[in-house]
Amino acid sequence: MPPGEISRHLLTDGITDEDTNDLFLAPREPYRFRNLSDTRTHEVRQGDTLFTLAGTFFAPTPRACGLWWVIADFQPDPVFDPTLELTPGVVLYIPSLRTVLEKVLSEERRGEEAL
Repeated sequence: MPPGEISRHLLTDGITDEDTNDLFLAPREPYRFRNLSDTRTHEVRQGDTLFTLAGTFFAPTPRACGLWWVIADFQPDPVFDPTLELTPGVVLYIPSLRTVLEKVLSEERRGEEAL
């Protein structure tokens, strides 16, 4: 099954093991932190999760909470486990919806990943 339009695996290639014919996902290159003029900050409050923050900041996008990985990847120190509780008071960097749509999920970037 191919990855969905907002899946973090959209930019991941499948690699077939020559011996077993098993399919594995190749490493993907995350869209890391960039100091962009429209980057926002968010001070984590009790109960915030990457899923709820993505749902809030990327709300116009269908299934916006599925873009949690964009916020995780965009931190100067990326978050590798989305199930860990976020610490209140920590400041997260949130890319703008424009950056997400025009850069992170862009067809151009998909082409770069294929190289």
